[in-house]
Amino acid sequence: MSTNAPNPVPGDEESTSNFPFVGWLRDVAPYIHSFREKTFVIAFAGELVKEIGLENLIEDIAMLHAMGMRIVLVHGIRPQIEEQLKLRKIKSKFGTSALNTYRITDAAALECVKEAAGELRLDIEAAFSRGLPNTPMAGSRISVISGNFITAMPVGVVDGVDYVHTGLVRKVDSTSITLSLDSNKIVLLSPLGFSPTGQAFNLAYEDVAASTAAALKADKLIFLSPYGGLRDVDGELITELSLPQLQDYMTEHKDIESGLKGLLNISGKAVRSGVSRVHFLPCNQDGALLEELFTHDGIGMMLASSDIENLREANQDDVGGILQLTMPLEEEGILAARGQDVIERDIQRFSVIEHDRVLFGCAALFPFPNGVGELACLAVDADVQGSGDGERLLKRIEMRAKQENIKKLFVLTTRTEHWFLKRGFKRATVDDLPEERKQIYNWDRKSMVLTKDL
Repeated sequence: MSTNAPNPVPGDEESTSNFPFVGWLRDVAPYIHSFREKTFVIAFAGELVKEIGLENLIEDIAMLHAMGMRIVLVHGIRPQIEEQLKLRKIKSKFGTSALNTYRITDAAALECVKEAAGELRLDIEAAFSRGLPNTPMAGSRISVISGNFITAMPVGVVDGVDYVHTGLVRKVDSTSITLSLDSNKIVLLSPLGFSPTGQAFNLAYEDVAASTAAALKADKLIFLSPYGGLRDVDGELITELSLPQLQDYMTEHKDIESGLKGLLNISGKAVRSGVSRVHFLPCNQDGALLEELFTHDGIGMMLASSDIENLREANQDDVGGILQLTMPLEEEGILAARGQDVIERDIQRFSVIEHDRVLFGCAALFPFPNGVGELACLAVDADVQGSGDGERLLKRIEMRAKQENIKKLFVLTTRTEHWFLKRGFKRATVDDLPEERKQIYNWDRKSMVLTKDL
């Protein structure tokens, strides 16, 4: 097997067995290195404050900042606005357009919006100021910058409904935000914008976050929202989507709740504007942000453009490209030898990943009786190792395996045992292989056997 993993260090797994945090730190180190100096726009719904509180989220974001990540934090205030309206005995009013549902923000409602935004912003700034001993924020010195970074325009009158002080993002002062990030500040944005004439407008926090991420060409836009993720035909949570896949899904599923539909639409625009990845996480699960960023499988759904890469099933036209990937590795003894005839025969078992119509990786799935499958021929071009192609191919094979009702994967490898161990595989023996595979096991190669339950 050839992946984007380093060669294993003999005895490493055993040496950390009594100190789990050491293994964990080694597992997350590549992510920390990859994310350093990257720009993340993190947006959370006001419901998060009600569900799990601010404290842990702020500590997690402070940790990301300490690791060198450039953070723009955007907060929502919908339940907080409702509280203020109830206190003043004002009824909520909404209008629905073809694309979204907007609050009708008259003068009285605008005062409630300002009150809710100001109170929550102060709570967030206070949380970042905590530096008590024996807490995750101990010794932290974090400066938070807020300001009039967002220029807004009114929604106006739509279908005969005047939305008054409800607005849309017109422009983001990306220059000032970038200067603040360059100065090692966290930028905090509330869902309020201002017109050139000095009027204040109530904005959707999703609009603020997506527009800011697009203006900054952020590496990640992360939403912690109350909406459940998208499900496939089997009811399983979809973990990755390309823009074309998202468009197809939304065309086929007309019953997506309006709030989630609006979030997906605005996220699609952000990706088309240059945002590398959009992540959708539950706002009611403590630690979701860290789990998504620092574990292989993550916890939510990710949206990305398909222009950069294409992960698909192989066809006969790919045989030559697969041979170019596998032959050098076969010569080194990393992969078991497979001739052109064998690859042509088994081409329907392969998945490939291509960049600009050039193959950069491949993997194959071979089914065996009793719900067992073999992951084979996982290879990634040396020029792109470290880019995550190996992980994406692994996820693709796992998805195919589930579709074929395969419950357990096994892999034979001579050099990259620890790469698979870090991705959920466990050590096994030749005796654990299906009988058909055991009979053709190559004892001269002495490949290690690893298994993973799906």
